[in-house]
Amino acid sequence: MATYQNIFTQVQLKGPPEMGVPLPPGEDIRIPSTGYNYWLGKIGQAQFGPIYLGTLGVISLAFGAAAIMIIGLNFWAEAGWSPQTFMRELFWLSLDPPGPEYGFSPFVPLNEGGWFILTGAFLTISVLAWWARTYRRAKMLGMGMHIPWAFASAIWLFLVLGFIRPLLLGSWAEAVPYGVFSHLDWTNNFSLIHGNLFYNPFHALSIVFLYGSAVLFAMHGATILAVGRYGGEREIEQITDRGTASERAGLFWRWTMGFNATMESIHRWAWWFAVLTTFTGGIGILLTGTVVDNWYVWAQEHYYAPK
Repeated sequence: MATYQNIFTQVQLKGPPEMGVPLPPGEDIRIPSTGYNYWLGKIGQAQFGPIYLGTLGVISLAFGAAAIMIIGLNFWAEAGWSPQTFMRELFWLSLDPPGPEYGFSPFVPLNEGGWFILTGAFLTISVLAWWARTYRRAKMLGMGMHIPWAFASAIWLFLVLGFIRPLLLGSWAEAVPYGVFSHLDWTNNFSLIHGNLFYNPFHALSIVFLYGSAVLFAMHGATILAVGRYGGEREIEQITDRGTASERAGLFWRWTMGFNATMESIHRWAWWFAVLTTFTGGIGILLTGTVVDNWYVWAQEHYYAPK
């Protein structure tokens, strides 16, 4: 007989919609629309809604939609306004930054890279407004600031690639284009021009934290699912009143590795690894071309690569 597994299944409870704590006076109202979806319940909670947008949420969505529309229309123009060509060559279409002859000037003709600058400005406003929204929502709910600061780490890498590094080098041409394969080409050329990015120690750290995040989240997810039959997913109760799920999970890792994280510490491990992925990656990108021109030569000088 097949043993109990809960990789794809879970008990879905359905009751009156959970509306959340009351909002203080002066706050924008939540959009009260709620509902239930069986398939959403397979990957999360079945209830969707209510949604709180607020002023910052509306600003973020408006500027984000404008940026996506600009990218989409430029792609469509590049495809000759042909829907068939657009769909067939979508991964090859690209909205490129201005050429090096324009430097870092904000006044660039639209068809020479001005659309790229405008898109970057709109995307930045959208992302920063969404960050402020997450910060304010966490504050209002009395939560820690772990989510806003984790999001800020990703925004740091986004700004380094599209604004801070081009600013320091005085050229929009150093920014990453908007496009699937053009983005990959930029990454490849970036590494070739600057002596192989693999010799950048901050890139190495970023990869360590990226792989470490994958391993930690997989280990944690597998452990909780494996003891789900004992209520392992009720982690708060397991922290305050350790039961058979936590005991079995702890025994498993001590028996197989000699050490186990706690129900609380595994989330700190995962948070730090995930945050440091983009943080160290941003440092590595920022140093490239500004402080270090050729990472292979730098690695040789610092006994990091063979001479």
